[in-house]
Amino acid sequence: MPITAHTLEHDFPEHIETIKRLAAEDLGFRIDRREYERLDKEIRGLQESGIGTDDEHYNSLKKRRAYLKQHLYHLIANGAAGQPAI
Repeated sequence: MPITAHTLEHDFPEHIETIKRLAAEDLGFRIDRREYERLDKEIRGLQESGIGTDDEHYNSLKKRRAYLKQHLYHLIANGAAGQPAI
């Protein structure tokens, strides 16, 4: 069974318009979002292949994805508040 992708739109549906605006206007946001999506795809592939959760590489990917998600959410939240995304 396929594992659901953790896209920003899926995880933050209340901020879809802000995500679209930032993706169109902010190069740094686009770069970080692409990296987040790449990591998520790689992690899902490893999960679907049945890799153990104690694998060091797998855990480092998950930590990096979590960091990026928190960073992107910060940009989204600031963008939603009308503040410039930095």
